[in-house]
Amino acid sequence: MWWRRAQGRRPRTTRAVTAAATAFLVAVAGAACGAGDNASDSDRGDSGATAGLVRRLNMGDFGGGNAPQRNFNPFSPTALTTTFVYEMLFNINDYSCEVEPWLAESFTWESPTKLVVRTRKGVQWSDGKPFSAKDVAFTFNLFKKAPGLDRNGIWSALSSVTATSEDEVTFTFKEPSVPRFNQIADTRIVPEHIWSKESDPEKFTNPNPVGTGPFTVKSMNSQQLVLERNPRYWQADKVKVQELFFRKATGGAEVDKLRLQRGEYDWNAMFVPDIEKTYVAKDPKHNKYWFPPGANISLYMNLTKAPFNDVEFRRALTYAIDREEIKDKAQYGYVETASQTGLVLPGQKAWLAPDIENEGRVPYDPERAKQILADAGYQTGPDGKLRGKDGKPLPAFSFKVQNGWVDWIQAAQIIRDNLADLGITLNVQTPTPEIVDADRASGNFDMVFGVHGGGCNMYDAYRLPLHSAQTAPVGKPAASNFVRWRDARTDDLLDELAQAQEEEEQKRIVGELQKIMVEQVPVIPLWYGAQWFQYRTEKVVGWPSAEDPYAGPGDQLVIITRLRPNPEYRGD
Repeated sequence: MWWRRAQGRRPRTTRAVTAAATAFLVAVAGAACGAGDNASDSDRGDSGATAGLVRRLNMGDFGGGNAPQRNFNPFSPTALTTTFVYEMLFNINDYSCEVEPWLAESFTWESPTKLVVRTRKGVQWSDGKPFSAKDVAFTFNLFKKAPGLDRNGIWSALSSVTATSEDEVTFTFKEPSVPRFNQIADTRIVPEHIWSKESDPEKFTNPNPVGTGPFTVKSMNSQQLVLERNPRYWQADKVKVQELFFRKATGGAEVDKLRLQRGEYDWNAMFVPDIEKTYVAKDPKHNKYWFPPGANISLYMNLTKAPFNDVEFRRALTYAIDREEIKDKAQYGYVETASQTGLVLPGQKAWLAPDIENEGRVPYDPERAKQILADAGYQTGPDGKLRGKDGKPLPAFSFKVQNGWVDWIQAAQIIRDNLADLGITLNVQTPTPEIVDADRASGNFDMVFGVHGGGCNMYDAYRLPLHSAQTAPVGKPAASNFVRWRDARTDDLLDELAQAQEEEEQKRIVGELQKIMVEQVPVIPLWYGAQWFQYRTEKVVGWPSAEDPYAGPGDQLVIITRLRPNPEYRGD
């Protein structure tokens, strides 16, 4: 299966990392990550381990803004971190896209409109009450009762959710909804015996949460949150940490980076410039990081305009751009160059069509680009400028990039210089982010950057940027197909994919979509947005890494069950 949220962040040199300016760039660096812990050694309580447990891991911020309220409603946009308290039915691995049973043991699509899930037996809520399929049905029906909690809009597709036994729940949809599996799988399940008592669940702050997860809330105030190990957890034997300690961020991003350098975080996620020097070198034995690839950062061309409406011109551009230079100079060497297939590799290699050459990676080859252009009827004039098929010089094209997004601006400047070698003139413009977003949506551009894919929902990874239902005439805002790609074959494949129940059939269809990306070049993926992830091995080992990518940074529940005490650790 494939359904998962999209990921990827990009570094900033003029401001802190923020939410993406496009709907596709979803940060998943972790609910526990990205903030500050300014506890001193004396108040961290790290010394020693009891019964094979590490006393405490130091995390970052815990949500809620500068004045956090005690809100552990997992469906509330202002909730504090609940990642380690509530669990989902299935974990869909952020890196490999493999489906791992969690609160559920299995699922079956009996038809494209009927999903049957078997829940795990022997699971308890943290108050000792048994978990069952009834809690699952209750949770989803809660969204119907309180639409404000239905943040994914799942009831726009659902018809009913019914517990048919203590360990079986049936989801019935109004129309073929196989791509909705991600939303079903990833929903946090809450206990019926607690939440059924609430007359207004949308306002319920859930101050003392009861979950099935590995931790419960021990204490909380405006500056810190402490979670403690749940002894009733259904895989308690795998949890080797007694407490998770979160402290409110103070002092801004630069102070946070200093705290990271001082070893005050065991687990965090933030952009750090020159990380080998500023972080790893401070404690090479213990300070580690891994930045796995996330969403595609791509060159979007306005396909309603010449010459971008010519596939041969677009093919030439794929060879004309030096992705390695972008990676090294604009992206600090933190990212990997992207495959033209639209897949995020190597994690999604299982979905790669076997007949795609070189995994869809396009080499920098300006001479080949020139030859493709010449063969297609584009000639270089005596002034060195490229001429169109009509013999007239091509106009200068605009390349709009968000003001202040230094890494993207530098990448655009590299592309400008690359295309100048072909006789193509680009004017890099830097309007405000709001203007760029509006112009991209309305089609008021020649070139812009865009973000797409990056998750395991292959349907959305291709549907959002490519399905004609997602676009609009120039001058009107498109939902997500900003390049205005209209292709009946693409639409047919995506409509077929929406109903495909078997993985092999899904892979066949996705392979055909990859070929469209490679052969027709509707967009040009350039690099993958990095997922920030720093960790220390002083207290615990077993973290995911490039050498052992068993999980992505967003798979916190998987990670916490794989960590184990470092036998060399003796405490403070």
